[in-house]
Amino acid sequence: MKRRDFLNVSALSTGAIMTGVNTIIPSYKPRHEFNLNYAPHFGMFRKSAPGGILNEIDFMAEQGFKSLEDNDMKQRPIAVQEQIADKMKGYGMTMGVFVAHTIFWQEPNLASGKKDWQDQFLKEIKESVDVAKRVNARWMTVVPGHLDLRKDMGYQTANVVDSLRKACELLEPHGLVMVLEPLNPRDHPGLFLSKAAQAYEICKAVNSPSCKILFDIYHQQITEGNLIPNIDNCWDEIAYFQIGDNPGRKEPTSGEINYFNVFKYIHDKGFKGVLGMEHGNSQSGKKGEEAVIDAYISSDSFK
Repeated sequence: MKRRDFLNVSALSTGAIMTGVNTIIPSYKPRHEFNLNYAPHFGMFRKSAPGGILNEIDFMAEQGFKSLEDNDMKQRPIAVQEQIADKMKGYGMTMGVFVAHTIFWQEPNLASGKKDWQDQFLKEIKESVDVAKRVNARWMTVVPGHLDLRKDMGYQTANVVDSLRKACELLEPHGLVMVLEPLNPRDHPGLFLSKAAQAYEICKAVNSPSCKILFDIYHQQITEGNLIPNIDNCWDEIAYFQIGDNPGRKEPTSGEINYFNVFKYIHDKGFKGVLGMEHGNSQSGKKGEEAVIDAYISSDSFK
């Protein structure tokens, strides 16, 4: 489908959303057929698809991307959330993660065990259930926040597990999943959760289908490397992946990670979920956006 035709479809679809009329998007053949389900984010293709985020969804679908992730979805007006969901539904796209709660980067909240912090967290999880239903999402990102330096790690872990179990009581009835994201200590010093094995231990302790791991390949390359063995060791608790090369947190092929082999391994393991493209573009403008697509074509060409 030509870009001009996509913009015409976008205009018709957007108008239908605003007037409450359901529009069926015509069938089309995407430009690329990827082996894995990669999810771009808004802004990644803004130069190739000017005119707003709905046009970006058109462009993503045209290129063959079958999912979208949006960390900021919860902060968007409800009407915009509904427009995004309607547009994605027309293309049969899957909604990836959004951030479920306030992340405390410099002070302990869940690790502290304080009831006020826990209550705020659970209130925000409950609000995120409504967002997930509105945008047809299944996964939401949870980061337990900063370490409580006055408490032993064992007590902190028990406090985090307690809060997560209570959150699962809110999520399980709706079939929703919070995915715990370990973040690297170079970019985010002092956070409670940093390693894949730690996330695995917590998920086993929580023991719920609504508490799984978001394995961010960029973060784990920095924190501990050994990517494929670590993915294998916590495979049964991983529900979601995110992507970014190191150094720079840009698209695959821009850094040191052999994404061809990593993607092939994930595919061969039978992963059917979403891999979020949570990174920037190594080059600016349309040229840089084309380079992102080319990088995924190359890294995904194992089959």
